[in-house]
Amino acid sequence: MSNTINLQSTAEEAKQLRDNAISSLGRTLIDLDEVIEQVLIATIARGHVLLEGVPGTAKTTLCRTLATAMGLDFKRIQFTPDLLPSDVTGTRILDQAQSKFVLQTGPIFCQLLLADELNRAPARTQSALLEAMQENQVTIEGETLPLPQPFIVLATQNPVEQEGVYRLPEAQLDRFLFRVKVGYPDRGSEIDLLEMQEAPPETPPQICDAGLIQRLQNAVPTVFGKREMKEYVVDLIRETRQHRDVLLGASPRAGIYLLRAARARALLNGKDFFSHEDVQAISHSVLQHRVILRPEAELSGRSVAEVVDEVIQNVAIRED
Repeated sequence: MSNTINLQSTAEEAKQLRDNAISSLGRTLIDLDEVIEQVLIATIARGHVLLEGVPGTAKTTLCRTLATAMGLDFKRIQFTPDLLPSDVTGTRILDQAQSKFVLQTGPIFCQLLLADELNRAPARTQSALLEAMQENQVTIEGETLPLPQPFIVLATQNPVEQEGVYRLPEAQLDRFLFRVKVGYPDRGSEIDLLEMQEAPPETPPQICDAGLIQRLQNAVPTVFGKREMKEYVVDLIRETRQHRDVLLGASPRAGIYLLRAARARALLNGKDFFSHEDVQAISHSVLQHRVILRPEAELSGRSVAEVVDEVIQNVAIRED
């Protein structure tokens, strides 16, 4: 009984955090409420987010503002073609005063890392993030070091049609819980954005700290879901593998992430249980970068978003 009361209290805290984030950050980050919510879901689900959009759509500003609002240690890495893995993780350098090699940690040792324009670096440098994102640790010249907690990677990516970019490999994409597209604001929001430039920039208030985030992260696995909900998640994943237009469907890891993110979304909405609505609401962000279409489907103009919509429609919702 006490666990239920604690979870309900934590759910109220989570909802308050969500409401505060959208209310306070929405004044600075115009027309990005949905993106803010998805980043919060990923954060308390212990996941990482790939933000995709053309330059100039406030992706970097979003990451920096969120770090300030959540009271997290923030670092930024600008990925370029000449960036080395050691520039990300760190290396050993000679300390002439001590006449020995000492460890100099890289910018990855922080709580919120902005990997800016991740797809401008070659695969060798991109892979420097793999161990950190999956295991919350980094190995430097044989020594394994834990990363600060919570540890969240927010990576930005320009569309592959832009010049000087590398397509992210599937293994790298699979480490991101969400891929979120950041588009252009609507006309009214863009006018508001221009008016904001006439006043000094507003520093967002701090709405939480690392302790609250970790408490919410620990509560996510306890959000209740019936067995039917787990069956629904598995049916969605399996349907992506059977769809006629899909070459490679979602993996079992995608199902684990889908379940975790649905629980996190429910918690941020003040609930101690998750429903079909929670699963469906985050299905696109979890599945779109894990499903590969057949070449003939792409040539005919089909999109992954359309396929995910059809997958959701094809899977029946079973109620007690």
